Amino acid sequence: MKIGVIGTGNMGTVLIEALIDGKAVSPSSMVITNRTKTKAMLLKDKYKGIRVGENAAAVASQSDLVFICVKPLDVYKILDEINPHLNNKKCIISITSPIDTNQLAAKTISSVIRVIPSITNRALAGVSLITFGDQCSDIWKTKVESLFAKISVPVTIDEKITRVASDIVSCGPAFFSYLLQRFILAAVKETEIDQETATVMASEMIVGLGELIKQGHYTLPSLQEKVCVKGGITGEGIKVMEEELGEVFEHVFQATHSKFNEDLEKVNLQFYKH
Repeated sequence: MKIGVIGTGNMGTVLIEALIDGKAVSPSSMVITNRTKTKAMLLKDKYKGIRVGENAAAVASQSDLVFICVKPLDVYKILDEINPHLNNKKCIISITSPIDTNQLAAKTISSVIRVIPSITNRALAGVSLITFGDQCSDIWKTKVESLFAKISVPVTIDEKITRVASDIVSCGPAFFSYLLQRFILAAVKETEIDQETATVMASEMIVGLGELIKQGHYTLPSLQEKVCVKGGITGEGIKVMEEELGEVFEHVFQATHSKFNEDLEKVNLQFYKH
């Protein structure tokens, strides 16, 4: 199977690196391109065998499975560019949440799938969110699920939970990295610990927390109960968090959904103007 990747920005690069390092694909099976060619060339230098296509059309013409890893407002234009090189035996995957599978399907006779990856996939971990288009063949469903099972836990989702699922899986690592960084900086500010030491401790703590959950030793509530001894120090910290966090996460979801709706309006203008 020949795989093409159009767009080697942050997530395009994560996908390429994860698929190769996870031995889901070989470098020689991939052809990639990017508006700024130097980014694509860096990956070619890292993984011998990867080919760099001149443009999106060249990548599509040489590929069975085509990943479109560009910004939402650039997808429509890319679909126009590559459509002459598509057929009903090929498959298109978009990784952007504001564009649904019906919009993709309206532009091509190929099978279409939306996959929303996570930066955690780079560690061959975390979840990838998959939505299959109505015209997607069973063959491609099986192939793509198998592909992503090598770098993540693939979860099939309905269109209506796309945004919240993306917030948890794709945005979540950034949200919790921010919280962890604030945790570290507060420790440095309020005590005599240095930032480097606090960072090592907090980073290893979060890795250990992930392992406890992954291995099934505790659920989130039971873990808190185990650490939070009645009348103890942890409980005092939890009290502060309960009082001061308030509805911060509700507000986070409100903000992401508001921005998502803005993006939807702009995308819909492109896809439904003709």
